[in-house]
Amino acid sequence: MVLEMLNPMHYNITSMVPEAVPLATMPILLLTGFLLFIWNYEDTSSIPGPGYCMGIGPLISHCRFLWMGIGSACNYYNKMYGEFMRVWICGEETLIISKSSSMFHVMKHNHYISRFGSKLGLQFVGMHENGIIFNNNPALWKVVRPFFIKALTGPGLVHMVTICAESVVKHLDRLEEVKNEAGFVDVLTLMRRVMLDASNMLFLRIPLDENAIVVKIQGYFDAWQALLFKPDIFFKISWLCKKYEKSVKDLKDAIDVLTEEKRHRVSTADKLEDCMDFATELIFAEKRGDLTRENVNQCILEMLIAAPDTMSVSVLFLLFLIAEHPKVEEAIMKEIQTVVGERDIRIDDIQKLKVVENAIYESMRYQPVVDLVMRKALQDDVIDGYPVKKGTNIILNIGRMHRLEFFPKPNEFTLENFAKNVPYRYFQPFGFGPRSCVGKYIAMVMMKVILVTLLKRFHVQTLQSREACIEKMQKINDLAVHPDENTNLLNMIFIPRNADTGLEP
Repeated sequence: MVLEMLNPMHYNITSMVPEAVPLATMPILLLTGFLLFIWNYEDTSSIPGPGYCMGIGPLISHCRFLWMGIGSACNYYNKMYGEFMRVWICGEETLIISKSSSMFHVMKHNHYISRFGSKLGLQFVGMHENGIIFNNNPALWKVVRPFFIKALTGPGLVHMVTICAESVVKHLDRLEEVKNEAGFVDVLTLMRRVMLDASNMLFLRIPLDENAIVVKIQGYFDAWQALLFKPDIFFKISWLCKKYEKSVKDLKDAIDVLTEEKRHRVSTADKLEDCMDFATELIFAEKRGDLTRENVNQCILEMLIAAPDTMSVSVLFLLFLIAEHPKVEEAIMKEIQTVVGERDIRIDDIQKLKVVENAIYESMRYQPVVDLVMRKALQDDVIDGYPVKKGTNIILNIGRMHRLEFFPKPNEFTLENFAKNVPYRYFQPFGFGPRSCVGKYIAMVMMKVILVTLLKRFHVQTLQSREACIEKMQKINDLAVHPDENTNLLNMIFIPRNADTGLEP
């Protein structure tokens, strides 16, 4: 009897089903079992995170990033699932990490030097395998990085002190250009103009319309941020892309015109040493065949937008925090009087300005602008016991880590957080390792010069009460943290200081 049942010629599947169950229910039962299998099959990862749920999980997580913004979504998921967790973006497994030991591992190794994002989105803004910021081709990135390092360190860094100080003075002398009818200063526009002017004077040296370029930079950044994680189908619908296409084209066309003027000046210069700078080095590399024309133009574009895009917002947040904390301003002014006095700031002052440095660091920790770093694993690895496959996307949620580990008062803005030496694994505003921010040193120099030069002339006040101005400020936390610019509350009051005492009247 047993052999007969096992013989396929005599096997009848309906004999295995109770008579009470209709034969028509068999396909439903089989389908249900199959769906349950699929439901649980992909949800076997040891890394915490939302379930796969027949592909619904990846769809929801991707939509959450598009809806909430990258930074806000990262904070949501870390809070929900822990400091080392897994989601999906564009259908690809993505780790979100806000744990210092894991971040340290990723930043220090060469097999995490690539970044990730929508290929079509990066092509749209010109960053796919071009420039340095989001160039996810390690070989091409290694070709352009030395040009940025040379320009942003050594003699370039030294010259930036004088260039930046002169730019700040020039723009403060023309402060009426960025004041509204009530006499309040549009600090963000002021800082963007200063940053663009200083960057242009050091890296390109071609006359430009500051106001027009600043507006175009904001449009370009908005497009880049919006398109970075868009699904491929988005780019097949022309009317959806139209507004972003104009924003990208406006800036790229403007930079192309400036770059062509630079090429002309280089080709007609009597003495090449008179025009040697970052842009000239790139143009020579193009002539040698080391870089394409498109890549050269993109590198110049990225060098000019970097400071107006993020550093200007960092200085805005810092000035708001100083206005909210009079004791911090008092400590800064005391150091400025001691180190700089009444003269202009010099390169040898930079290392002596420890209070100014700590105020900048604490501002970047407490209210960061760039609070996440995006990487891609180029080989299989293990991070803090979790297996990471080649091709896995990784987002390092640095801003959250700065609020969770080491600092004695993580949820307060206070110089006490930097009263003692902070191990660099716990504080990474610029990252570190082979793909750290190449402009981190010159960024600190520029922010110190701007702060010293501005505060020597003006005491700053916000339009709100001193309590929690930064906390009340409406912000968008996406690719970077930016204030909502559709409000007059970002303006500040600049009160001239007494030239003899350094105090406001």
